[in-house]
Amino acid sequence: MTMLASLLDLGTRWWWRAVGREVDLAGQHAWLDAPMSDVAWVADGWLESHARAIGGSTHEGSGLLGSITDLEAPGFRPADLVPAIADFYEHTSDWRIEVWSGWSWWARLPGSLVERWFGRRVGQLAIPTDPLAVARGMDSRVTVLTDASGSRRGAGWHRTLRTTGDVVFSGFYGVRRRPGADHPSVHVVFPLEHGNVQVFLRPEVTPDGGLVLRSTRGDFGDDGAYVVVRHGRRTWAARVPLHEVFHVHLDAEGVLRTDHELRLGPARAVALHYRLERHG
Repeated sequence: MTMLASLLDLGTRWWWRAVGREVDLAGQHAWLDAPMSDVAWVADGWLESHARAIGGSTHEGSGLLGSITDLEAPGFRPADLVPAIADFYEHTSDWRIEVWSGWSWWARLPGSLVERWFGRRVGQLAIPTDPLAVARGMDSRVTVLTDASGSRRGAGWHRTLRTTGDVVFSGFYGVRRRPGADHPSVHVVFPLEHGNVQVFLRPEVTPDGGLVLRSTRGDFGDDGAYVVVRHGRRTWAARVPLHEVFHVHLDAEGVLRTDHELRLGPARAVALHYRLERHG
C-alpha cells in the first residue's frame, strides 16, 4: 500500500508538471515561493523545516494575520469592518470554531475518496464528507513564523477534528501582493510533499461591515488557486479551476459566522458554515 501510494503521489506531481509551466521562484515568480513538505506525512512538520530553511524561528502565536490593516488598499478599508472580524484574524487562537458541512451530490463520492485515500494518509486537505465528523467542531493551533531578522513571514494554522484528532488542514497564512496587482491578497498555502496548493484571495468589505474573501477566475498571475510542484532544482506551477468565497459576518444575534463555498469550475462542491465564538 505504501509503495502504491508513493507511486500515485509521484504520478500526480508528474501530471501537474505536464499541465503547468516552469517557474522561477527565486526570480520572476517569487510571489509563488511558499512552504513545501519534504516528506509524505505533512501535518505540521513542514513549519519547523521551513523555518530552518530561511534561518528563522517559530513561536506560539495568536492571529493568522499580524494586522488586518496590512490589507489596506484603494477600495478596501479595514476600518469599515465590524471590530469582531479584525479581532478574529488578529487573535484567531482566542476563538472557538464550530463547523457544519454540506456537500453537493456529485462531489460527495469524489470528496470521500480524496479524504480517505489522500487527506487522511498525508495529514492535509482532509475535509470530512460526513457531517457528523465535524459536528463537535475543530481544535486549532496558530504558530507564527519569523525570518532571520525577526520579521513576521506568516502563521501556520493547524486544524484537527475535536472528535478524533485527525488533521483537517495545516495551512500557512499571510498577506502577499502579486506583481502588478493594485491590492494585497490574503495568501493561503497548504504544503504537500515537494509541492503545495496556494490560494490568493481578494478582500472586499460588504455594506454591513462584513468581509468577503474571493479567489476569482482569471489568468495565470491573478487571484485564484495554484498548484506548485518541485522536482530537483526545477519547479512547475499550474492555475487550477478551484474557486472559493468566504463571507465573514455578524448574524442577527451578533454571532460571528463564516460561510465558505468551494466550487470546481462553475459547480459548487461543498459549503462549510462556521460559528465563531471568542473564549479568550
